[in-house]
Amino acid sequence: MDPTQLNLLDLADRRLAWLDRRQGVLAQNIANASTPGWVPQDLPPFAASLAAETGTSMAQTDPADLAGTADDILTGVTTRPTAQAPDGNAVAIDQQLAAVADSQTQQELVLNIYKTYLGMFNTALDHGAS
Repeated sequence: MDPTQLNLLDLADRRLAWLDRRQGVLAQNIANASTPGWVPQDLPPFAASLAAETGTSMAQTDPADLAGTADDILTGVTTRPTAQAPDGNAVAIDQQLAAVADSQTQQELVLNIYKTYLGMFNTALDHGAS
């Protein structure tokens, strides 16, 4: 059995790939903080990207639950409206740095889950061999 084919590890790989792409977009925003007319960009939330990629969505399991709404902008890079400088630049460095720190925290969380799951998988294999 190939452990990389397990759903949890596949999901972790997708999340890490999304976080990598997001870090690139955020780095572009920071690099263009003094470019006239630059509008900061970001990726759609991971859940929306995953739903668009897999064709799944939230299910209404109880008639009393709210049905929710569908968002047509699920893929690609989205812009975030913010205040603009006189030259038209809308990059707020503090917001971009906070988003970078959040992405780094999420990467560490996913890696810890990944390592823990592989450790449990290896433990199960070691005990089965005895």
